[in-house]
Amino acid sequence: MKRIILYTLIAGVVIVMASTLFNKTSSARTRSSLSLASDLKRPVEVTTGGPLELARVMWDFFFNKPADTRPSGKIPVQTVIGAQLMSAPNNTVYRLGHSTVLMKLNDAFWITDPMFSDRASPVRFAGPERFHPPPISIDELPPIRAVIISHDHYDHLDHDSIMKLAGKTEYFLTPLGVGDILADWGVPAAKVRQLDWWQGIDVGGVRFVATPAQHFSGRGFFGKNLTQWASWVILAPGRRLFFSGDTGYFDGFKQIGDQYGPFDLTLLEAGAYNARWPNVHMHPEESIQAHLDLKGKSLLPIHNGTFDLSMHPWREPFDRIAALGIARGIPVLTPLMGEPVSMDEATGGLRWLQLKPERQKRLNPARGSRV
Repeated sequence: MKRIILYTLIAGVVIVMASTLFNKTSSARTRSSLSLASDLKRPVEVTTGGPLELARVMWDFFFNKPADTRPSGKIPVQTVIGAQLMSAPNNTVYRLGHSTVLMKLNDAFWITDPMFSDRASPVRFAGPERFHPPPISIDELPPIRAVIISHDHYDHLDHDSIMKLAGKTEYFLTPLGVGDILADWGVPAAKVRQLDWWQGIDVGGVRFVATPAQHFSGRGFFGKNLTQWASWVILAPGRRLFFSGDTGYFDGFKQIGDQYGPFDLTLLEAGAYNARWPNVHMHPEESIQAHLDLKGKSLLPIHNGTFDLSMHPWREPFDRIAALGIARGIPVLTPLMGEPVSMDEATGGLRWLQLKPERQKRLNPARGSRV
């Protein structure tokens, strides 16, 4: 009996996660209320086939994973120390894992899609588990001027992380509808700012513009494309950044680049891609093209190296995009998780996966790495 209950619970989790990851339905009412009338703003189809292909994708995703989609050993992580953050110069960024990037801009701290939990899942006992610990805990973070959220999927909008950040964060910037989720969770409404595509807001001397992305949204059974998704243009004094969130490749990158480029640094997704869901995540070749469309200078790939969300080897995104960057003369930055990157000096293409252990150790501060 216990085994039946366990299997039922596991099946329920799989169904909920599959609904979140692969659902492509939408309602006319929601499109109207969220200004989703144009084809560009509607959710894309996740798979290229019909229901049968979708079922095959779901089955393979959950039950036929290759062995190398997770690392066999520990990933080196550079510990981030609070005092180090306070003394860091402006225009320093720290990749903390997945699509979570901590930025010091205009004497304040900002963070994208904060994901500090052990699993990217609606439940704590199942779902994709982290490959590495966060380089810094939320308790150790300095006060955050704003949290920037791209969309409502569990690996980008994490309930526990948001609630722990709520007390030390001044503002939460979200696409339309996502801010309502935060308010339902108990984040004070006065802290939430919801933006439609091409709308902008100034916070602490930094301008943020919600820009288009090609994706979809959904949390569980009853949250299917009820909220918008977005990329973000970040205009700090003397520096321009672009944060892609989750997106497939589309012509919107060129429009954003023409209007707001060139960008000093692009934070572009390059992971969780697959030929069977080509429209919602970019292959590394597409990430490179998006960077060129945006008129970017340096590229920091995100959405890889933290969770097992596809069928490719876990380190493949790093290797492919680094090699493409070398071939195209594009500085592709792949720092250790937690290693500071200066936008003022971001010209190299560090490939930490190829570093020898002694070199990795020298890169860590006195407290050592978290492994």
